[in-house]
Amino acid sequence: MEPESVWDYPRPPALRASQERVEVELGGVVVARTRRSLQVLETSHPPTYYLPAGDFLAGALVPVAGSTWCEWKGEATYFDLVVGERVAARAAWCYPDPVPAYAALRDHVAVMPGLVDACVVDGERVRPQEGGFYGGWITSKVTGPFKGAPGSRGW
Repeated sequence: MEPESVWDYPRPPALRASQERVEVELGGVVVARTRRSLQVLETSHPPTYYLPAGDFLAGALVPVAGSTWCEWKGEATYFDLVVGERVAARAAWCYPDPVPAYAALRDHVAVMPGLVDACVVDGERVRPQEGGFYGGWITSKVTGPFKGAPGSRGW
C-alpha cells in the first residue's frame, strides 16, 4: 500500500475512524490502548489520533488549567498523563464541546507523541511532528513534508 501524502488531506480537516491498534506508553506502562481511534487529517499535517477517553487507564488523565482555541474544532482543554510517579505535563487534550462538524471528537483524547515514552500504531513506533505545537503522528503510512519544521510556520 502506497503511503498517503499529507498534501492530499483537506482543509478544513477531515475526520476518519481507524481500527488500527493504537497504544500510548508512559513510565513503562501502556496508559491507553484502542482499536477505536479517530484521526484528524489536515493539509500538511500527519494524522492526529484521538483515542476514546474510556480506553485510558483509570486515573491516567489528570485535568489541568488552561485552554486553547482551534479555528476548526473549538476550545481544547488539557491533561497531564500520570502513571505512578511519572508525569507528562499537558501531554494530552480534548474538545469537551467541539463545534458540530467535529462532534465525533467528544469523549476522545489526543496525545502529543513527543511528550510520552512512545506512541505506537499497529506495532510501529510513531515519530512526533516537529515544532512542539502540533500533535501529528508520523508513521510509514504518510509522507510529507510536514508542517512544524523550522521555516514552515507560514505554510
